[in-house]
Amino acid sequence: MTLLVMLSVALVAVFRDTLTDYLMIKPSVTRENDSNAEYDANKVPFTVSVRPEEDEPEAWTMVLDRALTPEEKQRLVAVENDRSGAFSYLKKLGGRPLADEATLENAPKRYKDQLASSTLGGDADGFQMNVMSTRSTSVVINGWQVTDVTCRKSTGHTIVRLPTQGGASYEGLQLHIPPLVGEPVLSDDTEGQGESYFSTHYIEVGGGQPSGGLKVQAIAPLGKSCRWGIKVRYTDPYQTARWVQLKDGNGKPLRIRTDSVPTDARQEWVFIVQPWRLCETQTSKCIT
Repeated sequence: MTLLVMLSVALVAVFRDTLTDYLMIKPSVTRENDSNAEYDANKVPFTVSVRPEEDEPEAWTMVLDRALTPEEKQRLVAVENDRSGAFSYLKKLGGRPLADEATLENAPKRYKDQLASSTLGGDADGFQMNVMSTRSTSVVINGWQVTDVTCRKSTGHTIVRLPTQGGASYEGLQLHIPPLVGEPVLSDDTEGQGESYFSTHYIEVGGGQPSGGLKVQAIAPLGKSCRWGIKVRYTDPYQTARWVQLKDGNGKPLRIRTDSVPTDARQEWVFIVQPWRLCETQTSKCIT
């Protein structure tokens, strides 16, 4: 009898401890989840890096702040005797490449009318923007504003062109500085070309998503070199919806440089492909 009583007491004690542990699990897990959520919400929502477009465009214009030497001109013809060789060599000489503005043949009429009525240049300065987030939940960027535009006269001295052989396309975004209504627009040769990008698209990062990226063609006024910033709107699962000014790696407001061709270049050269030669636009004299 005594043994049965002792066993009953022991079973009750074990059941009580087990029940207590079970009842404590939910509050403990809840506190841990709340703590993790608070930690995640306090993280920087995302970081952004910007770098110039590196791919060689179909047609390009190289702007240099100095004249080419006779030796450099000869090398462009005799040694770097193709488009890619010339492109790389001119970049080494300090040239800044511009591409032909993307042809938006399928853009809506309202956007084509804006382009037709503007006096903005037709050369685009390209860059790539990468967005990354270490948050465990997703962050969605769904809006974009250009801010703090400042422009000055281009310091370009020399222009070297590889002319287009037809309309050029561009997989990414296009905007003018300052932007036209609805920009940036989608420039892909797909449905929605010429439409405001963030009306139908967004960038999602965090929550295990890979980094997001955009390719952008920015078009400055003729003869100008401009710097500008970007403000984006983002939302997250923590009821946050706000506009933030993008910053660079040093924590300062991001400033993007966008150039155009100078309107008073002292030298202008053009490549003729077949046979490969470099010709001065004003005199039509060629180096072969």
